[in-house]
Amino acid sequence: MTELSHSPTDTARDATRPVPTAAVALGWQRAKPWVIAAAAVLLCLLLAAALRGLANEVRYDDVMKAIAGTHELDILLALMATAASYLILTGYDFSALAYAHARVKPGTVLLTSFTAYALSNTIGLGPLTGGAVRTRLYTAAGLKAHQVAQVVVFNAAAFGLGITAFGAVALLWGAPEVADLVRLPAELLQAGSALVLIGVAVFLALCRRQRSLQLAGRWRLRLPPAGLAVRQLVISAFELTASAAALWFLLPGERIDLPAFTAFYAIAIVAGIISHVPGGVGVFEAVMLMATRNDVPAESMLAALVLYRGIYYIVPLVAATALVLGWELRSGVGTPIARAATRLSPRLLAALTLVAGLWLIASGVTPFTEDARELLATLDVPLPLVEASHFLGSVAGLGLLLVARGLFHRLDAAWWAALVLAVVSAVLALPKGIALHEAGLLATLAVLLVVSRKQFDRRSSLLSMRLEPGWLIGLGAVLAASLWLLFFAYQEVAYSHRLWWQFELDAQAPRSLRALLGVALAGMAYGLWQLLRPPVGHAAAPTAEDLDRAAAIVAANPRAEACFALTGDKHLLFSPSGRSFLMYGKQNRSWIALYGPAGDKAEWAELAWRFVEMARTHGGRPAFYQVRPASLPLYLDCGLQAFKLGEHAHIELPQFDLKGAKRANLRSGMNRGEREGLVFEVIEGAALEAALPELRAVSDAWLSRQKTREKGFSVGRFDEEYLRRLPVAVARREGRILAFANLLVTAPAEEAAVDLMRHLPDAPPGTMDFLFAKVLLHLKDRGFQRFALGMAPMAGMAERRHAPRWQRLGRLLYEHGERFYNFRGLRSFKDKFEPVWEPRYLAAPGGVAPLWVLLDLAALIGGGTKGVIGK
Repeated sequence: MTELSHSPTDTARDATRPVPTAAVALGWQRAKPWVIAAAAVLLCLLLAAALRGLANEVRYDDVMKAIAGTHELDILLALMATAASYLILTGYDFSALAYAHARVKPGTVLLTSFTAYALSNTIGLGPLTGGAVRTRLYTAAGLKAHQVAQVVVFNAAAFGLGITAFGAVALLWGAPEVADLVRLPAELLQAGSALVLIGVAVFLALCRRQRSLQLAGRWRLRLPPAGLAVRQLVISAFELTASAAALWFLLPGERIDLPAFTAFYAIAIVAGIISHVPGGVGVFEAVMLMATRNDVPAESMLAALVLYRGIYYIVPLVAATALVLGWELRSGVGTPIARAATRLSPRLLAALTLVAGLWLIASGVTPFTEDARELLATLDVPLPLVEASHFLGSVAGLGLLLVARGLFHRLDAAWWAALVLAVVSAVLALPKGIALHEAGLLATLAVLLVVSRKQFDRRSSLLSMRLEPGWLIGLGAVLAASLWLLFFAYQEVAYSHRLWWQFELDAQAPRSLRALLGVALAGMAYGLWQLLRPPVGHAAAPTAEDLDRAAAIVAANPRAEACFALTGDKHLLFSPSGRSFLMYGKQNRSWIALYGPAGDKAEWAELAWRFVEMARTHGGRPAFYQVRPASLPLYLDCGLQAFKLGEHAHIELPQFDLKGAKRANLRSGMNRGEREGLVFEVIEGAALEAALPELRAVSDAWLSRQKTREKGFSVGRFDEEYLRRLPVAVARREGRILAFANLLVTAPAEEAAVDLMRHLPDAPPGTMDFLFAKVLLHLKDRGFQRFALGMAPMAGMAERRHAPRWQRLGRLLYEHGERFYNFRGLRSFKDKFEPVWEPRYLAAPGGVAPLWVLLDLAALIGGGTKGVIGK
């Protein structure tokens, strides 16, 4: 419910601030993830130990009977409580928007809130969370980045404060019951609850008396208005009551008192959050089972929890997916909100596919009901069909888990695979055990996939998809949980080797064993293949045909930077239509694209995704070098992070002239060159072909004088095939070429640049100033709008003390790295042209990956490791 901002008096206070405070804060930031992870692991171990004895007292059949015995009215009440909870949850977003001083249409708020909570409740942390939904939809609704950030932070803080305050009230009321669980005096729990409530009251008083708080002299905490804070606490109270009631209604007749139950519910929610397990699965159930073991039979509590998961998590997820797709169908893609909602449908369908896959695997290792057995026998369903449907349905569940990642990345092959698996599994659910609910979920998934077909337009092969270690670990966890569920469901069946060969309608344990074995073998085979498969080949050098195709695209491209594709030292990745391409280099494990896609903008996202998938398929780290701010969302959507490299300068040619003190050198150089008899000329075609030997001589002399060698990648090199494709500006004297510069120009005449600028050692002083000034005036006369001066590395980095580490490192290099590179001098030189500056970024994976990318980039530019350490 708060916003943190840096105090304007930081600079003065930093001089007197004790160093240990900053050191402690930095140490805590580094240790925080490990502390949270350790707490989560410890919590899970304690809960597993506590549940070990409890699980032995519960029988699977008793749980199924309790589920079947749940009254329809109780299920209806739980559904109504769930609807009320999600409706009240929209109050969080309305309050957050009020705090951020932002206005959004109520319909958009309802869509955003419901979709965000349906995803975050089911999936938990990770890429499929509510924050990503709010960022996309509220940005499309016109909110600024800082407003969206305030909304996301407010929601998280409001939930934390609400569950703390409401849990304290419930604990104050139900302290005796909770005391029996935690083995602490009820008076102590009540005293602790009272202290928490006093703290909340103090917070409200502060909200009423002042607008902000100064924390540790560094941060300013903007407080919400007291009325907004009170309103949010009321919303939290009603929401938690409704969500707790959704589970409470599913308990058997003699229910535990609602206040005590709500206290347990709040504790279980917090435990699930701390565990970092998606959706708190297992942790939430364990806390509720232990908390209510003296009041509710374990089998009844388990039955209620199973139903609650379906009602409060799966039903809203299905509804949210249908709502987003319905919004898309109703609104088309003309509005920003519709386009943003359209981009969310793959995330929702990926989450729903995960749920469907888990459901199939769980049903495969559990027996069907007695009613289903009698119906299968009555219908005389062939036993081989029952056995095959059970086995194939389970393996299809694993398949859905695997293709869910491809759906998240909008791969067309994943869409086809998910559709086929959903349809086949829905059909198999009937002979498998008359699993109507399972068939309904799978049929719904198939329908939603068909409706969303247009969103899965990235052509790729499922075999080229590489799963990250997190996914492989997740698959292992699913197999382990399925094994536990198998033994829980058949704990009364004595294991023997003969079970594997029993094929009877009543032989359900053997059938489940074979299904789990099939899932395990398929999962292990896929995991081993992912871990051990070698890189698939090497990137091929561009052919003359490839360069001709690229040249045609470059000619129509408005950006001069696309001309670097014609140097021939980079690999080219074309779109399926051939209207776009991406140039990249490969060094060690780094796959580095230069500038990003060129050509048809509609194909840029597809090209970027293909490049990222290709790099990861080969076990590499994908990166995009020198990308513009406007294209950053493209790379962020690919799961990369943005790291500022510096600032790029360009001259606005329509306003350019040689007047003024800052242009004195150019003006003097041009005048001197004319007095020396220099003549400017732009040559191409046959004239360029004839001049190539003379240009090479100039280039060789320049390289020898500089005691350097040719570079590459983002720096041009003398290559006759490259020079033939672009015009070259030369400075002659008495017909002899003394200097040259090749011009990077394209047909739209929007942006131009120069690459190679070389001269003879005996050229008169000021020759290059003459040539450069003439080039600028020539391009201006040709109608070009901008001239690119290139990037000033590490320029424009944030100077704030709490700026990102990457930018602080860049600032240090810029200020103190003159002995390694002329950072300041290059910026000062370009400033003389009074250019327009624009940031440039590196889009790369997080962690230490950007440092490895830059090292590999240096090798690419220098022509290998030797080129990095030498000239």
